[in-house]
Amino acid sequence: MALIDITDQDFQEKVLNSDTPVLIDFWAPWCGPCKMAAPALEELSETYKDKVKFLKINVDENQTNASSLGVMSIPTTILFNQGKEIGRQIGFAGKQAFEDLLKKIN
Repeated sequence: MALIDITDQDFQEKVLNSDTPVLIDFWAPWCGPCKMAAPALEELSETYKDKVKFLKINVDENQTNASSLGVMSIPTTILFNQGKEIGRQIGFAGKQAFEDLLKKIN
């Protein structure tokens, strides 16, 4: 299952107002580690499809939320639950690091 692209315009609705936990990947097309992270995130999106929404936002085209959340390097993956950040993974440290992040959901 592919990650769903969102924009700054629908960030509030899709992330902050979501009833379901959301894992969002801040990425850019030119980012090598982002390309390495994508298959792991897609695999996890299938595993957790009934529990977590997997989204991605291109920071080159959507800088507002990346800036307000203090995203300084990519990939940065942030886990939200009930509109609040509950965990963050900076860089790509393998699939297990993403799974550890997802364990923060109660």
